[in-house]
Amino acid sequence: MPICSKLRNFLDENRVRYVIITHSRAYTAQEVAASAHIKGKNLVKCVMVNADGQHFMAVTTANHRVDFEKLKQALNAQEVRLEREEEFRELFDDCEVGAMPPFGNLYGIPVVVDERVYEDEEIAFNGGNHSSVVRMQFADYEKLVRPQRADFAVPAS
Repeated sequence: MPICSKLRNFLDENRVRYVIITHSRAYTAQEVAASAHIKGKNLVKCVMVNADGQHFMAVTTANHRVDFEKLKQALNAQEVRLEREEEFRELFDDCEVGAMPPFGNLYGIPVVVDERVYEDEEIAFNGGNHSSVVRMQFADYEKLVRPQRADFAVPAS
């Protein structure tokens, strides 16, 4: 299955090198990592949060989870909570729910990336559906997205 059109067009227009890995349908970040034969620390996932009434895309590795207190401090917010799918479903018109790529900038959503994601030269992430992963250089990702960098994740249990 092809990756979402906004992502493909954006990467191609910016002449970014990337690889698409097709795998059997998987829904959780850990399932995707296993299905695509990628270590959990190399696969990033998007967590949609609401901070003081605004959408944010929090990006961390598959083997970590968002610590909402730490994220609240990083965003200098009064309240941060996990968003329900119905709150953000329509924002990602070319993606399957739960498989959005970490390019919130393509959808008008600010992106905050956890410190751990900066540790590797390459990242992999959902390509907009539950059966494809995109792998690319982290430096290219950072240049294109210009995310806020913060320390907000803890190891998943």
